[in-house]
Amino acid sequence: MKKIAIFLLLFCGTNLIKSMAQDDNKSTAPQALQSQTPFLTPEEKREARKNLVVREMNADAKGNRQWLDHYTVWDENGFKLEEIEYAVYGQRERVTFEYDYTTGRCIRENVYNDKNKLYRIRKYEYLDNGRKKIQYNYNPDGKLYSTKVYEYTYK
Repeated sequence: MKKIAIFLLLFCGTNLIKSMAQDDNKSTAPQALQSQTPFLTPEEKREARKNLVVREMNADAKGNRQWLDHYTVWDENGFKLEEIEYAVYGQRERVTFEYDYTTGRCIRENVYNDKNKLYRIRKYEYLDNGRKKIQYNYNPDGKLYSTKVYEYTYK
């Protein structure tokens, strides 16, 4: 029955599955597929993230030990301010973000190491459509370290 329900969900939509679930006297409806989630504009996404703080936790297989994996903070405008990645021993990397609020684009990232010392600065240029064009990577002293060029093609 489960294989048939998955097949029907993929090819016929959720309404048929909901009616089958009701026929089977099951009270839970199937979860929506990723493709069925509504498209959100960047403004709607930012609205949902205003003043949001997300803590991602890891746990061992038995659930006896937990540790913080990521800590992410968004500001009152819904822009990501800071993201910290942790390892078992503590902070692994911290990134702070700066934005051009007129365009809503991240223009600079400051990357800090496990000792909270600045070790990389990333600056971005964008195409007219909003996609990244070039990422410039600088050392803390401001000297250009490397660049990354983004190329977009369709098949």
